Amino acid sequence: MINKLSKVLKNKQKKEKSLYAAAYELFTTKGIHNTAISDIAKKAGVAKGTFYLYFKDKYDILDRIILRKSSSVLKEAIKATKEQEITDFVNQVIFFIDFIIEYLKDNKVLLKLIYKNLSWGLYRRALADTSGYNEMKEIFNSFMESMKDEKYDSENPEKTLFMIIELTGSVCYSSIILEEPTTIDEMKPILFKTIRKMIQK
Repeated sequence: MINKLSKVLKNKQKKEKSLYAAAYELFTTKGIHNTAISDIAKKAGVAKGTFYLYFKDKYDILDRIILRKSSSVLKEAIKATKEQEITDFVNQVIFFIDFIIEYLKDNKVLLKLIYKNLSWGLYRRALADTSGYNEMKEIFNSFMESMKDEKYDSENPEKTLFMIIELTGSVCYSSIILEEPTTIDEMKPILFKTIRKMIQK
């Protein structure tokens, strides 16, 4: 009985994984608006009805892909930052952001998808989710706690974090994808200087 349940669970997880992989590939090649649920199901090798056992619609799976991919990048960035053993909070933030920028330089397809679809509302949904996205929660809580220090502008820490995320995303998209107004390597010093000013009093 246990083996049978285990087999059913593995089969369910396999189908869900296939749907995620199929949707990500189609969204990043055909575009979200040009991708139908039937396309995702066909590419995943499952019936269209099976899709609805896991997701409400294509925007539901899109949101989950964005959060899963973002969490994966953040997990690597958190690990790399901790390994540096940086004691200064602002320098931690700069290193963390620099790591993500370098990652996105090598993953332009992911950058396009995240930038166009990761909203603050979706980020807050991840924070409220009790079943996962721990990386996002760790970053949020760490930032809120560190900003309590009198050295930093602690009046509106959540809004400051929002602005840092939005600014970094915009600069990355413009400089990496469009190379406007110049390359990301030339924009980094200006971006980091601005972020320092946003955090410090």
